[in-house]
Amino acid sequence: MNKLFGTDGVRGEAGSVLTPQLAFRLGFAAAYVLKKHADETKKNCLVIGRDTRISGDMLQNALVSGICAAGADAYCTGVIPTPAVAILTKKKNAMAGVVISASHNPFNDNGIKFFNADGRKLPDAIEDEIAQCMEEIDSLPPATKEKIGRVYEYEKAKEIYQEFIKEKTNARFDGLKVVVDCSNGAASLVAPEILRSLGADLTVIHNTPDGVNINAQCGSTHMESLQKKVVETGADLGLAYDGDADRLQAVDHTGRLIDGDQLLCIFAVYLKAAERLKKDTVVGTIMSNMGLEKSLAPFGIKTAKSKVGDRYVVELMEAEGAVLGGEQSGHIVFWEYNTTGDGILSSVKLLEIIALSKRSLEDLANLMEKYPQVLINVPVKNKVGWERDIRITLTIKKLEDKLGENGRILVRASGTENLLRVMVEGKDERVITEIAQRIAQAIDEALNENA
Repeated sequence: MNKLFGTDGVRGEAGSVLTPQLAFRLGFAAAYVLKKHADETKKNCLVIGRDTRISGDMLQNALVSGICAAGADAYCTGVIPTPAVAILTKKKNAMAGVVISASHNPFNDNGIKFFNADGRKLPDAIEDEIAQCMEEIDSLPPATKEKIGRVYEYEKAKEIYQEFIKEKTNARFDGLKVVVDCSNGAASLVAPEILRSLGADLTVIHNTPDGVNINAQCGSTHMESLQKKVVETGADLGLAYDGDADRLQAVDHTGRLIDGDQLLCIFAVYLKAAERLKKDTVVGTIMSNMGLEKSLAPFGIKTAKSKVGDRYVVELMEAEGAVLGGEQSGHIVFWEYNTTGDGILSSVKLLEIIALSKRSLEDLANLMEKYPQVLINVPVKNKVGWERDIRITLTIKKLEDKLGENGRILVRASGTENLLRVMVEGKDERVITEIAQRIAQAIDEALNENA
């Protein structure tokens, strides 16, 4: 993969790394390349959405200028969840969609990621071509005269997305008392309206975005305030989104955290019972809890595992013919409805299951026995080639034998930092903690001493 695009678009600190100049060049190059590859039935336009970060306006204006300079039109939705852009791109018959967001990162970061005309992440080859085009941009003529692109407001974008979500359930949530944490992000403007319209009795927190409070000690990566509020208000459950609302994490009425793996288990069993779980397969990742696979097996449900990252989950879903996949972080993909993770859709489907089954979230979450996991990040001088170090591999093999079938060890290099990530999973937290520490020590001694 090229250095410009990561697994989730172009990201960096807004104003220093992700500058307006970069956004302009990216908009120009993307429109230029996408026009070459666009199906002739598609409109010569891109749909642009963003989250609530203070840098969103700046980057959107620069990006749109580049798009128009390349001769394409821009339809701007304003603040809207990332999955909405995938849907709206298809509704508009546009050649692509763009989201300006850094997801769960703090406000000073931002990102620009693209969906193709089908609402899918761009293939690596197209991203590579866009990156190459940016290098050659000074030699490419901008559009002139009537060829210059125009900027339009995407009218009723929020209403279209809200109706899309509401159409995905026939259930009513009357009588369900729910606390919703909007992370001061894109969910703030749409999630409460959707859930209230379906009858839920809502208490809403962290829904007053000011440009700098997105994800600030709130949302799906900081669940403490939601857990406290659920218990304080006597709610049936709590729901938390991240800044761009493509993730969902939940809390049961006791304040217990229910993560993406547990949600995936609930959804899988529900779809299986409804005879809608194609190939009887769910896609997780190599970081999915062992309890997911072991808990689904008695239901006749198989678990496939992708690399970490929602784009890899989707790729494996297609390869396996699966309609459900997700990550522990709360990205859940319902392929019947959308091509990317959608936190608000996931919350509607969760409330549907609770309402129709008349079972509490606590009870449903107990479908999965969650194995303890210990994670240790080990800083290293050089993470390349660690798999060939016999001191590390022998230590891992010896400790894997000790765990047997009731645990596992996963060591992988960070994609962005000089770190090796050690994850050990098993039934006894004391044992797996000791194993993780021994592996971390072996890595440190092998890769840092005398390096």
